[in-house]
Amino acid sequence: MRPAAVFTGLAGMAVVSGLLIAAEARLRGGTGEDIITAEAPATETAAEPAPEAAGPSATISDADAEIIARGAQPAAPSPAPAEGTTVTPADPPRPAEKPGRQAAEPAAKKPIELARPVAENAGLLSFGERRLQLAGIIPTPADRICGPAGRQWACGMLAKTALRQLLRNRSLTCDLDMAEWKEMATAACRLGTQDLGTWLAENGWAEAEAGSPLGAVAEKAKQAQKGIYGGDPRRK
Repeated sequence: MRPAAVFTGLAGMAVVSGLLIAAEARLRGGTGEDIITAEAPATETAAEPAPEAAGPSATISDADAEIIARGAQPAAPSPAPAEGTTVTPADPPRPAEKPGRQAAEPAAKKPIELARPVAENAGLLSFGERRLQLAGIIPTPADRICGPAGRQWACGMLAKTALRQLLRNRSLTCDLDMAEWKEMATAACRLGTQDLGTWLAENGWAEAEAGSPLGAVAEKAKQAQKGIYGGDPRRK
């Protein structure tokens, strides 16, 4: 018999013996792995599992890496206030104002000198094409008639004449927004220190507007029957 055949037979007997011992060990509750390993020929080696194929490596850009690094860094703590200093809380933000809500302040009036005034009636002046009504009074129309029947007189014309005699074409100082205006303006005017509206109300040549500070002055002239409240001064 050849030696190779003998070796093959002995190896087969050893494997069979190992299988029988392993089966007996399993029946008794053991694993029998150490026995199989001991009885296996030294030439046999357990096959190691093949390593799993590594997946493709993920790529990341420099910008993404910088963002990730910043997000990972902890926020810098606020500096502690110096000893002895008082920390004042910041004022809450004020709500934004809506456009159009803030009303524009009216322009401040200033005294402006006006030359060559012409009295159209007792309370209404003209400066060329511009016209100005004296503040606080109701102008007396030049065609107004006063007095009872049979004793009527042209009080409006006399009131106009009285104001013209006071002015005598002298310059006035009027409180206006601007020296040039269109159509009609209303303002207080003075001849030197004499307020023209006050003068007309005191002498009864014009009535005071409702709520005007000249109301008391006009009422006093009415009680005294001055100007338009009395009779024709030409008959006296």
